[in-house]
Amino acid sequence: MDKNPMSIINNPYLNKGTAFTEEERKSLGLAGLIPPFVQTLDEQVTQTYAQLQTKANDLEKRLFLMQIFNENRVLFYKLFSQHIVEFMPIVYDPTIADTIENYSELYVQSQNATYLSIDDPDSMEAALKNSADGRDIRLIVVTDAEGILGIGDWGTNGVDISVGKLMVYTAAAGIDPSQVLPVVLDAGTNNQELLKDPLYLGNRHERIKGDTYYKFVDRFVETAERLFPNLYLHFEDFGRDNAANILNKYKGQITTFNDDIQGTGIIVLAGMLGALNISKQKFTDQVYLTYGAGTAGAGIAKRIFDEFVQEGMAPEEARKHFYMVDKQGLLFDDDETLTPEQKPFARSRSEFDNADELTNLEAVVKTIHPTVLVGTSTQPGTFTEDIVKEMAAHTERPIIFPLSNPTKLAEAKAEDLIKWTDGKALVATGIPAADVEYKGVTYQIGQANNALVYPGLGLGVIASTAKLLNDEMISKAAHSLGGIVDSEKPGAAVLPPVSKLDQFSNTVAKAVADSAVEQNLTKETISDVAKAIEDTRWTPEYK
Repeated sequence: MDKNPMSIINNPYLNKGTAFTEEERKSLGLAGLIPPFVQTLDEQVTQTYAQLQTKANDLEKRLFLMQIFNENRVLFYKLFSQHIVEFMPIVYDPTIADTIENYSELYVQSQNATYLSIDDPDSMEAALKNSADGRDIRLIVVTDAEGILGIGDWGTNGVDISVGKLMVYTAAAGIDPSQVLPVVLDAGTNNQELLKDPLYLGNRHERIKGDTYYKFVDRFVETAERLFPNLYLHFEDFGRDNAANILNKYKGQITTFNDDIQGTGIIVLAGMLGALNISKQKFTDQVYLTYGAGTAGAGIAKRIFDEFVQEGMAPEEARKHFYMVDKQGLLFDDDETLTPEQKPFARSRSEFDNADELTNLEAVVKTIHPTVLVGTSTQPGTFTEDIVKEMAAHTERPIIFPLSNPTKLAEAKAEDLIKWTDGKALVATGIPAADVEYKGVTYQIGQANNALVYPGLGLGVIASTAKLLNDEMISKAAHSLGGIVDSEKPGAAVLPPVSKLDQFSNTVAKAVADSAVEQNLTKETISDVAKAIEDTRWTPEYK
């Protein structure tokens, strides 16, 4: 340990603040640098939480919590662990959208993040080494910030999504915060507001695309894998033109994950499984309609499709159960603008007598009678009363997931979906939703929050020393969550509550790690999966 007193106090991994004991203060040369009374961690937590309550709104609360995070990781995560439901929407979505939009204006400190510029690729290795500062990095969340949440391209400001994602990894699954690194790949931005903003801290040019961009990403992956040989690499909020290309290139080579493509797919699959546990309907009888066919929408459809095939259905037969609607209406296979991810789910015009009329969601719902409707469109209010009632008229328990976030972009409100379907809808939302009281029943609304999945997924991968993360492991993760639902309780949620996030992360981790061991995909021999997970989990206590 570096015994320079200021280096210790300024190091968030070592700093204990007022909790340094008298012996530590003497041996480390901290005398006079801290108030004399020695507090316990619990006393610090109580005091810090009281300070938090004085903040006027969630944005101020997040900025205050970021200050604690920058100063003392143990205190931050101890506090987080005791208030996880309250803090999730503050530390992450939806409040993080406000901090990203104002990141340059609010910039104070970098939270140990790494900023990599496409204009200076030769500095990449030094930058990663500087940020790691000798730490054993096991997990990187990297973004190029082209497709942040539902708010679009935010350039270097988007680094906050990597920071926030890693906070959830630690709070939910106990990933050691000294072993993680948030990274932003700054390839420029097409956000004209940022380019005109004199305070913007990123590269002030439009996004660089094509070979130069992909070489930049390749160089990052190669450098990170070489510097950190036990790395789990998580890609986050890349644009629809690049996200699937990058995932498809690397998923068979390294231990990697794209939350927008794979994570959202896992949580929607888990929600469907939970809903069908309640309705007692058969998975392969469902007719699936996605509204919004971008990275997330297409990725979810692929995950659900793969599950149809795993259930034993032939791929061509399974495709008949899937429909995609985007801004042009139902996707048809003669559309030259289709992405590679959309093409497998595009339909032939010859299937429909009214093909030319299928230019909007309502017309498609009336024509195909979906049993599952998933929204990733970022078009608020588009699951209208007429559309929902039409859907409910043709299926006993419609599964409706308006997933777009933040709140202002949601396709529908949970309360409306329950009322419009007379309590029959099985609902999950992308943002937290309050219980709905309707005709004497309390309907709990599942949050299709990727945080129910990706922290445990990461813990399982890291604890098992998995060489790859494959579809079998991902399917096991979804089934482990979908099986938790209380299917006999009236109004039961289709997904487990965020309040038990740490417990469910262990459930997911065990399913993933078991699968890795069964498939012989581990770098090391794992004889006891539960012990490997327990040994990997970090707890926020002073050492």
